[in-house]
This record gives sequence, structure tokens and C-alpha cells, in this order.
Amino acid sequence: MTAATIAAGYPRGLVDFAVTQGADRVELLRQSGICEETLAHQDNRVPVKDYVRLFDVASDHTGMPAVSLEYGKAVRMQEISIVGLICEACESVLDVPKQLNRYAALVVDDNRFEPATILRGVTRGSQTWIEGPSTLFSDYPVIAECELARLVWNTRAMFVDVPEFKKIRFPRTVHLMRSAPKYKADFERIFEAPVVFDSTWNALQIDPEFLSLKQPPVNRYVFGVLSERADSLLNELRLSKTVRGRVETVLMEILHTGEASMDVVAARLGQSRQTLYRKLKEEGVTYEQVLDGLRQKLAVHFLSGKQVSVNQTAYLLGFSDPASFSRAFKRWTGESPRAVHQRRSPLKPRNQTRSM
Repeated sequence: MTAATIAAGYPRGLVDFAVTQGADRVELLRQSGICEETLAHQDNRVPVKDYVRLFDVASDHTGMPAVSLEYGKAVRMQEISIVGLICEACESVLDVPKQLNRYAALVVDDNRFEPATILRGVTRGSQTWIEGPSTLFSDYPVIAECELARLVWNTRAMFVDVPEFKKIRFPRTVHLMRSAPKYKADFERIFEAPVVFDSTWNALQIDPEFLSLKQPPVNRYVFGVLSERADSLLNELRLSKTVRGRVETVLMEILHTGEASMDVVAARLGQSRQTLYRKLKEEGVTYEQVLDGLRQKLAVHFLSGKQVSVNQTAYLLGFSDPASFSRAFKRWTGESPRAVHQRRSPLKPRNQTRSM
């Protein structure tokens, strides 16, 4: 089973916050086992266990026992995740959990639940709640308290000028599955509400009126752009979990060298040729089909974009000479690469993919 990962924006945000509180960045990363390079882009992935360790390290270096709560209060989700930006661009409060759960894997990716549910509305008797049912929260209390604090302060910041929000209490009560820690007093200070520990769930009790609120307006075009980008990231994440996806990632790095044999790729993946063959077969493809399909897709992309010549494309795809590339391209598309390169409109590849 693949270890759970979290978007790098979350640990990066925690590191940045801890540094503002006097912590040493180099030591934070060294002691938590997180590489600076991984944090360079917020959509990279970091093992959840390393992120959890970072909370302990940050607490030691800042002298803040409740660093999880302070981080959640200080840093909005929009600053650390594209999913936060999408939620901010929703039209209504009820749309937020739909989008949050739709793109949940971009926040935390864990094979134990699919699809993930990070937040959901629940009614118990006459009470209305926002529950965090994810195993991420039950397994890692420090993340649960951090993200519930972030939700509360995100919401307060968003609706600060909305008269209807000022009339309600948000939240009314906070329930946490964790036992009360030494910094118990900090919870009611941060949440500004009663906190119940050793509960059966992680949840916020809210006024029902909150669910009828419209969010402050955001350009809907922005919502569409963000959603398109998030869909692309979600697809990349799914592909990275397949053997074919991992093979394609390696091939993208070495195709131009002309040394894209199955043995080379298997070695880069840390497995034998036989193991790679078996795993690809389980996914219904051969190595030759993966290589051929990737070359076909890249060839059409390069030539249709008019940025790369036919000879350069042949080199980038690892062909020994332009003639070999031309024969392969005609087999893929029925046309010569030069004809496609000179045409203005992009070419659609044939549906079928055959091995070379």
C-alpha cells in the first residue's frame, strides 16, 4: 500500500509560518526529513508522516505548544492549495464541500479511502454540524485540529463584511476525537467556542443559517480556470499511481538520449526487467506499447506546435535518424511529419496504438 501523501503547500506553509516565529528553516527541514526542493512547488507531494513530524519540530523550535492551531489560524487554505482557491471561488457555502471533496486527492492522497471525503454537513436531531470524517483526521489529531482551526478562521475572514454572518456563531461547539493535550487552554482561545475532547468524531456545530449564505462574489472565469488546472493535476496524480504512468515519467526524462530500453527504465524504477514486464502486463499493456504511444503523443504535440522541426522531433523522441521517425509517424497517423508540421491546424492521432 502506497504511503499517504499531502500537497507540499501544507508543509511549506508550516515551515514559512514557523520561520516567522523564530525557527531556523534549515533545521526544520533537516529534522523533519523534508527536502527544500520538494517544497519548491505546492503541488508536489510530501509523506504525511513527515508533515506530522514537522509539527513537533516546529513546536520545539518556536516554543509554541499549540503551533498547529496558530498555523491554522494564521494561514488560509488559498495560500497553500489550489483547492483552497477553488473553494473561495464557489458561489455558495453548500458548494464548498462538493468542490473540496471532488479535489480531495490534491490535498491528501491515501489509498485507504476512495473517493475521499474531507468535510460534509451532518444533522443530528435539531443540530447542524460540519464533520471531518477523513481517516487523516482520526489518525493524525494534529492535522485535524490544524485544519478545523483553518476552516474557522478562513470562514471568518471571508465573511467578515457579511451582515448575515455577523448574526450567527461560528462555530457554536468543537468536538475532537483526541484527548486533551497540555495546551488544552489554547483550543478555546483559538476557536472562541467550547471544545469537547475524547469525542466520537471531529466536527464543528454551526448555526443552520450559515448553510444558506452566499460567498462574496469572485469572477466565475477564475473558477473555470482553477478547476481546469485542478483536473489536470488530479489526472497527473492518478497516472503517477499506475505502472504505466511511472514508466512514462521516466521515459520523458531519457527519450532524447536514445537509451530508452526496458532494462534502463526498469533499473530507474528500482526493479528487474521481469518485474516491470509482469506489472505492465497486469495493466494490459506491453513496454513497447507504452513507448510507442508516448512517442506518438509527443510527436503530434511537438509538430503541431510549430516550435520544433521534424529533425529535432526525431532527436527528442530518441529515433536513430529522421527516416526511422518518418516511417513511425506515417504508421501512427497516415501522414508524413513534414506535412503535419507545415499545416496550421493540429492533427488528431489515430485511435489505435501498435508496438514498434
